[in-house]
Amino acid sequence: MNKVILMGRLTRDPEVRYSQGAEPLAIARYTLAVDRRGRRDATGGDQTADFIQCVSFGRTAEFAEKYLKQGTKMLVTGRIQTGSYTNKDGNKVYTTEVVVEEQEFAESKANSSAGGYQSEDRPAPASASADGFMSIPDGIENDLPFK
Repeated sequence: MNKVILMGRLTRDPEVRYSQGAEPLAIARYTLAVDRRGRRDATGGDQTADFIQCVSFGRTAEFAEKYLKQGTKMLVTGRIQTGSYTNKDGNKVYTTEVVVEEQEFAESKANSSAGGYQSEDRPAPASASADGFMSIPDGIENDLPFK
């Protein structure tokens, strides 16, 4: 079985091209920066990341072109595909990439544009009395959806 699940952020906007022919096919390429869980760099600082090349075709590529931008946190499922080619210098180059089968946003648009969840945005917890119930403020009894 060849199945990959990745969560990371786009390092730049997707590069989208269309194939030649009677029915052009969209091909999107982008790189995901995927954190290594629990690993730190050699200096003991920030987490290290792997930069995974991704390619999508057809509707998933069109989705990438329309909605994905640099910094977007994505959840991607697909398969690993390897290949090789000879470059202009005559050297053989080996490639590994994830062929995207499904992709979805891994955070809300609001969190994405705000740079993540801000703890000061979280409402303060309501205080409860000793019996575990919160008291209802005066004057809103008629606004409650239940009685």
